[in-house]
Amino acid sequence: MENLKSTINLIKERIFDSDFQLGNIPLSTILMVVIILLLTQICRGLFTAIIIDRIERLTSATETTLDDEFIKILRAPLGWLIWLAGLWLVHSVAATHLSPEQNQKIPEMLFVSALFIATYILYRAAPLLGELLAGLAAHTETELDDLFVPYFPRLFQTAAILIAVIKASEILLGTSAGALIGLVGGAGVALGLLMKDIIYDWFCTVIIYADGLYKPGDWVAVDGVNGFVQIVSIGLRSTQLRLTEWGSIKKVPNSKMIAGVVENWSQKTGDTFEWGINLTLKVDGISAEQTSCICQAIEDKIPSIDGLHKQNMLVLFSHIEENARVIIVRVFVIDTNLYIAAQQNLNLALLEILEKEEIDHLHVELEKQLQDYKQVKENGSPSVAMINF
Repeated sequence: MENLKSTINLIKERIFDSDFQLGNIPLSTILMVVIILLLTQICRGLFTAIIIDRIERLTSATETTLDDEFIKILRAPLGWLIWLAGLWLVHSVAATHLSPEQNQKIPEMLFVSALFIATYILYRAAPLLGELLAGLAAHTETELDDLFVPYFPRLFQTAAILIAVIKASEILLGTSAGALIGLVGGAGVALGLLMKDIIYDWFCTVIIYADGLYKPGDWVAVDGVNGFVQIVSIGLRSTQLRLTEWGSIKKVPNSKMIAGVVENWSQKTGDTFEWGINLTLKVDGISAEQTSCICQAIEDKIPSIDGLHKQNMLVLFSHIEENARVIIVRVFVIDTNLYIAAQQNLNLALLEILEKEEIDHLHVELEKQLQDYKQVKENGSPSVAMINF
């Protein structure tokens, strides 16, 4: 409370505690001041009635309404500026009859008034500027500018207010403005610490768009999320994902999307889209001839499955893992709408091939004792197969 009183007293001392000695001003100077004020009022009326009205008629003929609204905003502030110009002429005429302190304070007051008028214009015109930028952003291909455009009007309004407050404090409070600027700076640092995660997400949004990591509609695989997910939308702070497993929507901060690994399945790696299917087939206790027959049968079956690439495939007897023969199957789906059907048909085809080779036990038996395992093998138990995806 004491600080507020001292600030008010300081403003009163710097502005109002001046001894204006009007008795020392000649009558001719006073008459000149009156004439200037009358001419200022006449010019203001003519400017409003003639020039502004003519400009409004011109803007009414245009297709957009932004210029009409802008002229309405300018009507009153321009009249105020004409009055300030008249007061500046009055000061110029009477300056020789005023004290040095008065000649210093009056221009400062006029400057602060002009600054507040400019701030008022910027504050009122900021929404119109936002609409103009939104219209321009709508014609661009990227969505990044569409995300940031709604924040520009508020940013311009805040900047205008801060500039006016700081400059007015510097003029009216003198050395006290340093304390105000320091207070604002300290508050800015504290606010920055509180909003660092939000600001970091904003920059991550820029990286997502700049590098083209993904876009709405893309199918991606994200670390920490099971299965495929579809990008629903990219916000300023987070990305909305549709989980195909549950059909639900999940919001992930953009910083998490940047920090993790995102596999984009919707971006072209060539002339066409290709979604891969990788299978590892482990068959226990079969001969080299059976292994070769299985590999050949798989190669012959793949071209008959709808949606699979006919040439771009790999069927490889990779290695022997303990007693299992490991066969790697790698194919690509060229029609993403058939991905699930192709995956199912490929699995069914593998089962049919294994059944023809009389490998019908599709489970894994964990043998604790090597002797028991040898007895099972000697008794002629069927081979065991395991499929890993």
